[in-house]
Amino acid sequence: MTAVTAAFARYAANIRHEDLPAEVEARTRFLILDLLGNIVRGRHDAESSLPLMAAAQAMGLSHGNHAVFGETSRWSPAGAALLNGAFAHSLDFDDTHAAGTLHPGAPVIPAALAAAEICGASGKDIIAAIVAGYEVTNRLAVALPGGDHYDRGYHPTATCGVFGGAVAAGRVFGFSEAQIADALGIALSQSAGSLQFLANGAWTKRFQVGWAAMAGLSAALLAREGFRGATEALEGKAGFLRAYAPNPNPERAIRNLGKEFELMETAVKPYPSCRYGHANVDAALALRAEHNLKAEEIESVTMGLPNKGMLLVGAPLAYKQNPKNVVDGQFSGPFVVACALAHGHFGWDSYPKMDAPELRALMPKITCEEDPEIQAEFPANMSGKLTIRARGQTFVKKVVVPKGEPANFLTEAELRAKFHGLADAVLGAEGARALADAVVGLASASDVHGLMRLGAPQAVLRLAGE
Repeated sequence: MTAVTAAFARYAANIRHEDLPAEVEARTRFLILDLLGNIVRGRHDAESSLPLMAAAQAMGLSHGNHAVFGETSRWSPAGAALLNGAFAHSLDFDDTHAAGTLHPGAPVIPAALAAAEICGASGKDIIAAIVAGYEVTNRLAVALPGGDHYDRGYHPTATCGVFGGAVAAGRVFGFSEAQIADALGIALSQSAGSLQFLANGAWTKRFQVGWAAMAGLSAALLAREGFRGATEALEGKAGFLRAYAPNPNPERAIRNLGKEFELMETAVKPYPSCRYGHANVDAALALRAEHNLKAEEIESVTMGLPNKGMLLVGAPLAYKQNPKNVVDGQFSGPFVVACALAHGHFGWDSYPKMDAPELRALMPKITCEEDPEIQAEFPANMSGKLTIRARGQTFVKKVVVPKGEPANFLTEAELRAKFHGLADAVLGAEGARALADAVVGLASASDVHGLMRLGAPQAVLRLAGE
């Protein structure tokens, strides 16, 4: 079996900021910016946030000096990793890796930042560590591969993310190869995450990603104290790749490691929902604008999806046509397309309008089907094809590369606009701008503490009852 664990340990222990290609270094800073916007708003707008914080306090995780973005109180290192990781994923607006079918930033970046606060790491070391964490997370997912892993009911953002979090934290601490291998071996015992949240819109999807960030940090801290981890954690007989998927390809995990960057295959979401619906949202917005379509004119809509997209946003159809809460909406193709068609917009502010009459009238008209043409594009592209029947005519739009994908990435202005759309209401416009500038200039920071102080709210949106 290919020595994946040793290869990852060697790579992560030796990665240096100065050796990163300029485009990789820049993209990493913008991925951090995107995630922090999600954390700030997720702290306040996700209904799961207050119960999670209360539980974290009950577990003794609130006593410390670590920052949670969007929150005034300070937390223990484990508490900060847990909450930042969970809040990052709570809006389902965080970054995605199509081939791995996961969200790498949410488990990796909070683990790296929590470790950085422990040791006062420089911005350059943080960036290098996050690159290593993304590479491990994404490469493990494609080696499983992600589709087979999904079929077994696992949530790869959590199961793969714990390894990326452990590697990122270990690199921040300046680990040797042996220490990173130990951290990976310890992380193996904590790799968990189930797709059963799809059955009822459970909040466990968010929690298990935050737990992966905390578990990754914990694995690194254990290794730092000399705690022994399992050898061959990734490729061994009872290791991750063999235990969590039926036909893994370990060689794929380390192919051109250090020369090609899976981080650069990571997309940023322009819409706060499951990525499989985004191409159809792009198509809906385009058709609406091109033909001046009105919701009341629409007779029927068909969303063409890949097979994995059908699993998450298309079936069972009756359930997807009748979302009852935010999580339902995030995984409802009919809801996200209805918002685009009825309102000409789909953003985080669309969820409070879920019961608007025009949306409830339109969603039953929207069906989903596996489209062979779209399936042929997968997994290289998370494409979609929308067919609208209105005014006695048929309008069709195929979107191969949705907005935000690596080949159609957001500009810095678009990334900043998304960030401010999330963070201004919590931090205030000036506070959000200061945080964004600090992230964009992270490479020049001598330590992380200045950045972390900028995450506390000024003008705050509060959840009901908070």
